[in-house]
Amino acid sequence: MTVSQTTQDKVIAILAEQAVLEPSDVTLDATLDDLGIDSLGLVESIFAIEEAFDIQVPFNANEPDASDFDISSVASIVGEVDKLVKAQA
Repeated sequence: MTVSQTTQDKVIAILAEQAVLEPSDVTLDATLDDLGIDSLGLVESIFAIEEAFDIQVPFNANEPDASDFDISSVASIVGEVDKLVKAQA
């Protein structure tokens, strides 16, 4: 499955803003820990992603491991968002 470049760029921009980094400093294999994004930052990122893409992210901040939304790396987040966007289309 090819991820939309637009989706990838938008997700990276959101995560970069949350991490106070330049988008060019955010790599696809980076983890949220690598970027310095804590659980509150993650929740804010999820809200920003939901707004930017007009989607509902199946993520519960109280039970992050119980979620079907893979947050293990930037690439996995991009892939999950892309799936949600395509499912909604």
